[in-house]
Amino acid sequence: MTDVIHLLPDHVANQIAAGEVVQRPASVIKELLENSIDAGATNIKVLIKEAGKTLIQVTDNGKGMSLTDARLCFERHATSKINSAEDLFSLKTKGFRGEALASIAAIAHVELKTIQNDDEVGTCIKIEGSEVVSQGACVTPEGTTLCVKNLFYNIPARRNFLKSDTVELRHIIDEFQRVALAHPAIQFSLFHNGSELFQLPETNLRQRIVNIFGGKTNEKLVPVEEDTEIVKVSGFVGKPEFAKKSRGEQFFFVNDRFIKSPYLNHAVTAAFEGLLKDKAYPSYFLYLQVDPKSIDINIHPTKTEIKFDDEHSLYTILRSAIKHSLGQFNVAPVLDFDRDATLDTPYEFSNKGPVPPKVEVDPNFNPFQNERSGGYSSSGFRKEKSSGSWESLYTDFDQKDFSTPSAINQVEFESDEVTGNLFGQSEEKSSGSTTFQLNKKYIVSTLKSGILVIDQHRAHSRILYEELLKNITVTSAVSQQLLFPLRLQFSTNEMELLKENKESLEQTGFIFGNFSKDSVEITGIPTLISESEVAILLEQLLSDLENEVPGSSFSQIDILAKSLAKGMAVKSGTLLNSEEQQNIVNSLFACKESTLSPYNRPIFITLTVDELDKKFM
Repeated sequence: MTDVIHLLPDHVANQIAAGEVVQRPASVIKELLENSIDAGATNIKVLIKEAGKTLIQVTDNGKGMSLTDARLCFERHATSKINSAEDLFSLKTKGFRGEALASIAAIAHVELKTIQNDDEVGTCIKIEGSEVVSQGACVTPEGTTLCVKNLFYNIPARRNFLKSDTVELRHIIDEFQRVALAHPAIQFSLFHNGSELFQLPETNLRQRIVNIFGGKTNEKLVPVEEDTEIVKVSGFVGKPEFAKKSRGEQFFFVNDRFIKSPYLNHAVTAAFEGLLKDKAYPSYFLYLQVDPKSIDINIHPTKTEIKFDDEHSLYTILRSAIKHSLGQFNVAPVLDFDRDATLDTPYEFSNKGPVPPKVEVDPNFNPFQNERSGGYSSSGFRKEKSSGSWESLYTDFDQKDFSTPSAINQVEFESDEVTGNLFGQSEEKSSGSTTFQLNKKYIVSTLKSGILVIDQHRAHSRILYEELLKNITVTSAVSQQLLFPLRLQFSTNEMELLKENKESLEQTGFIFGNFSKDSVEITGIPTLISESEVAILLEQLLSDLENEVPGSSFSQIDILAKSLAKGMAVKSGTLLNSEEQQNIVNSLFACKESTLSPYNRPIFITLTVDELDKKFM
């Protein structure tokens, strides 16, 4: 019987390993940035084309590599970070596995140019599919430049699994932001298809956050600082009133390494207990410094998961530190029963003595004066006109000509007898309405077979959803011009989403002015929404687009229509008059799909007479 077990060729083993390390272009960006940081770079420049599918170039001013190191770095498990297994528990570098460059070289065309400080010429190596094509001397700036071209060129199946350029670019920006936030002392820049996305100078942590997420972020941040024997906590949390409906701005860093930890995330959420609205998530940028011996990083190739020796203590310290910061900066409400601050004497009155009040008397005041302005007496009742003697009633009566209407209008008659009801009830008009509102949430209408109960928010969402789809794909909606344009600020990632969906949003009624790096000007809005709702509506839309991660233009339009319809629809708790209720009912049953909301939830239920009869049995 023949043997069936055999060793895989190196190029096959490298391609298998690449599947763990390199999942998409963003994975390449992450590995190359971490290598540049480990090399001591202070200025890192990233250049990508077609969301990294065609080109990824990372240039740094680090210490560079020698000829031997440049050739050896592409071998599997070749690294300068550790020498023994014990070094895994005293890591101070980003990488240590020695798999990244070997995996990247196995599935792409790679060109490396590097030079050390003392060398006169550098080294240039070109590799295609783990095979060295050329190697020689070259002239290159100080540091290392690594180009990755045609990612997954030799694995067509993996390349087909990549999403659209928009989605892949979003993942690249996410990885870039994580690395940049962990190292504010390093200068970063990111360019895509020749346009600048980020230019981050060397700065402090707070300014780095503002540079990435926009100027309006500065007012949202609350500093957190705590130093214990177990962990040192620093960073910022967002104020509760600025909490978002997505988890986009939530960052944990352990020893300057980005991690994902649902357990620690729960600690942050617990600290905000009672301060957040329903389904709102706080923003945080938290940095934990722990003893490297107390954590295990070697769990997953992406190194975003970490095991802690004492997670329970970390949970308690983190929650307490955030609660302390929220109370210290008067973000959380505080009850103080010792004193009432409103009773304190202001500083400017502390040295002043009492002054007797002054009484001013009007010497010309006459309470018996007959004529007052407006014909009212001092008691507040309207006084009768002074009629003089009874003879004056008939003075010049003969001279008046009553043939003209104006003369008749001048004659005063005794008023008719008051016959109104004691409670002033007016005669009610029968409107003939067949609908009424229940609990400001449901619209109840009658049917031949029973009653119809409609969820007003879902019904209006369906109506607007079909109308918006028609506006985007067929005809443009009507806009209302704003007297004063709105200027809204967004992060770089959100600005890219807005630019991508600009045309579709204009079809729904939005009119955009100038687009800057982190803000947009809006000069017109749809007629169905008010000016105060624009910021909330767009933030919800961008959150939905980020969470859904659409892969095609049709699904992106569908998500846009769903999100706008949800934000513009009448909310539960809104009082509707009979005409508005009837309009929703009529418009709902004029829709192509009247039974389900845009999110596939039932819009109405029916109760037949038989079902009602059974309730009374």
